[in-house]
Amino acid sequence: LVSLFMSDLMVGLVVMPPAMLNQLYGRWVLRGDLCSLWASFDVMCCSASILNLCIISLDRYLLIISPLRYKLRMTSCRALWLILATWSVAALASFLPI
Repeated sequence: LVSLFMSDLMVGLVVMPPAMLNQLYGRWVLRGDLCSLWASFDVMCCSASILNLCIISLDRYLLIISPLRYKLRMTSCRALWLILATWSVAALASFLPI
């Protein structure tokens, strides 16, 4: 849940202010090189948010399916790896095309 919070917070703090300026002025008013960086952060944060929701859904599914084996399957180390994989996939999908 903290990872989902961080991705949504980054959308609100990093992605939305330049998007608001873009909507208000009808054009990109910041430096030109920031446009591709902003687009990458937009894709990364939105992808991370969606992937975090998928991981949370998978986690809840595993808990409902086998509540007695859940603690053995979902360790803190495995949860950390899932979070790192989520952010890595989102970062690769957004910054690799640049």
